[in-house]
Amino acid sequence: QVQLVDTGGGLVQAGGSLRLSCAASGRTFSSSAMAWFRQAPGKEREFVSAIMWSGGSTYYVDSVKGRFTISRDNAKNTMYLQMNSLKPEDTAVYYCAASSRISGGAYFYTKPYAYNYWGQGTQVTVSS
Repeated sequence: QVQLVDTGGGLVQAGGSLRLSCAASGRTFSSSAMAWFRQAPGKEREFVSAIMWSGGSTYYVDSVKGRFTISRDNAKNTMYLQMNSLKPEDTAVYYCAASSRISGGAYFYTKPYAYNYWGQGTQVTVSS
């Protein structure tokens, strides 16, 4: 089992920045990838970014490329999402997720079904 606690959300003006953190505990060595998803009211959960635990490859949805940066600190078992130049359309509940599943393709890790552990979510609100 892996437990995830995501923190760092808040209210920020458009153009501002936030850094989300996801602290993992438990059988963290079994994780193959970790990711951030977000869900706005009335919308489906959307992939934001993922990082492979082995090799460190990263992936982003087009709408956040150049603005968001995913990273990890292996020693602290923590993943981060640095969000810059925030826009009102970034408003959502952000969830961190961890996968213990092995797949050969990056596409797999952009889907919620790839992840078997989830954080409780942290609200990000960007005002215009």
